Amino acid sequence: MEKRVLTIVVSYNFEPWLARCLDSLSGSAYPTDIMVVDNGSADRTVEIIRECYPAVRLVQNGANLGFGAANNIGFREALSGGYDAVFLVNQDAWVAPDTIGTLAALWQRHPEYGILSPVHWDGSGSRLDQGFAAYASVSGRESLPVAEEVVACAFINAAFWFVPCAVVEEVGGFSPLFRHYGEDKDFVNRLHWHHYRVGYSPKASGCHDRGDRPASRAAVFRAEYVYHLSEYANVNYPAAKAFAYGVLAVAKKSAKAFCRRRWQDASEYWRMAGRLLRLSPEVREQRRRAKRKFSNIGLS
Repeated sequence: MEKRVLTIVVSYNFEPWLARCLDSLSGSAYPTDIMVVDNGSADRTVEIIRECYPAVRLVQNGANLGFGAANNIGFREALSGGYDAVFLVNQDAWVAPDTIGTLAALWQRHPEYGILSPVHWDGSGSRLDQGFAAYASVSGRESLPVAEEVVACAFINAAFWFVPCAVVEEVGGFSPLFRHYGEDKDFVNRLHWHHYRVGYSPKASGCHDRGDRPASRAAVFRAEYVYHLSEYANVNYPAAKAFAYGVLAVAKKSAKAFCRRRWQDASEYWRMAGRLLRLSPEVREQRRRAKRKFSNIGLS
């Protein structure tokens, strides 16, 4: 019996990838309903979907809610609609026709996996996505363990996530602590607490057209912030260790930058430490809820 799968695409100015993404999902050999949750696109995203993809369920947000909050709308729809699994796909990504079916079959054979993903290729389809290659510890096509059904990883980014709805019910959705970036890392941390695994199938594939984007100074510090916030909220750590890896580690970076007379960096890290410290009540509450089954994080 086929399982019901809801594919969720969060969009923001989706037009450059829209046809390739939605055509690949509509052409899936395994049936899936498709929901696009639009975060206030200023281009023709909404118009094109309405005109050319009438079967796609479109949700329009009046503003950019962020990746996590928009996906939580899809999660709630899947849970209330009786779906068996959700498949999250980035807007700048597309999949092979057999990808969803391969992941659905693997989930039924390997229920210990809370997240299953295909191999992530770049937009050309000829090279591995750099992030995926790092997470999966592979260097190229020749190093993929093709003889294995599922390969376990500590983490895979959420460009393609196949997640059973029972897992969403148990672990919760994306945390509101993470508005932009870091949502997937936090979700995986909570997934591990509930003894689920993360893995990919060497026999399934998807392309992620994010390219090699240069990192600005602001982007580097944003990545630092979400990393330390995810460490602070990491339910797998005792509270003291989480505080040390989150707040104290940033304060230490501020002190080091000050000693090296990198005044701007020292100031940036000091503000970051203060920002993390102010979030302490919300972090403590999430850590408490995350330890429960059916925590409902992000879904209430």
